[in-house]
Amino acid sequence: MNAKYDFGPESGERIVYIRPVSVSDLPKEVQAQAGGLETLYALHDAAGARIALVADRRMAFVLARQNDMAPVSVH
Repeated sequence: MNAKYDFGPESGERIVYIRPVSVSDLPKEVQAQAGGLETLYALHDAAGARIALVADRRMAFVLARQNDMAPVSVH
């Protein structure tokens, strides 16, 4: 099995994990760009690396799908 997040050899889909992140837990320079939001949504690859931060959950799922990834919610 390919270590780069796929469902199986035929699927070709990559999994991306989406989870809420408290803005207060982010670096100060990111906090300054959060526009007063308290929570952002992070997209992580299978290895756990953060690949994006977006303003809302719906946007996170849209971004994942637009990039041929299969989004999975993590709590």
